[in-house]
Amino acid sequence: IVGEYLAEAVDLRAGEQVLDVAAGNGNATLAAARRFAHVTSTDYVDELLEKGAARAVANGLDVRFQAADAEDLPFADGSFDVALSTFGVMFAPDQATAARELTRVVRSDGRIGLASWTPEGFIGDLFQLIASYVPPPVGVQSPMLWGTEPRIVELFGPESADIRCERRSFNFRYQSPAHWIEVFRNFYGPTYKAYSALDADRQASLSEDISTLLEHRNVGGARSLVVPGEYLEVVITRK
Repeated sequence: IVGEYLAEAVDLRAGEQVLDVAAGNGNATLAAARRFAHVTSTDYVDELLEKGAARAVANGLDVRFQAADAEDLPFADGSFDVALSTFGVMFAPDQATAARELTRVVRSDGRIGLASWTPEGFIGDLFQLIASYVPPPVGVQSPMLWGTEPRIVELFGPESADIRCERRSFNFRYQSPAHWIEVFRNFYGPTYKAYSALDADRQASLSEDISTLLEHRNVGGARSLVVPGEYLEVVITRK
């Protein structure tokens, strides 16, 4: 649903050339393709691109898939009308380079649409918790900075004619905290890596702490799990 919201926020039009950066398995990609845009979906993980391609075929959508690093996009300057990234480019280690690449490949007056988790939201709390078990690499800035208005202005302001930021919420809906942990420790990169770095006792402790966080954030009552996750929706218009 975040990709659908973002496609509407950038006022995506049929026939536009759209690039999805760090696309994962293609949520924003499919949202753009449903609006009859010409979409190039990129990620540096081939397996994710394969899953995105399978989803596109299942939906009867024509999408181009290409392996690419967000910090070194293999496209000419101004190749796209719109660039999108949902919870993807925010994880690039070199934030300034990733922002420059996004800006470079979008034409003048084109748009960049981003969705990034905020530090104050559930995922921000989750990352703080994970960092207490597995410290982040030295010298790498927090990906949560992409979920703050000042950092977005710092990264994109010099080449932008307009920047609009809106805080939105995505609801994580699962059967229980245990169900959420089962899914995310196997399929979500940051939690997968954290668990992989810990021994069995520390894994159990991390699960207990994440469960406590989920229960604290749960608004779904005792019979299900509904955890709102705040994110920053950003629409940038290039000069």
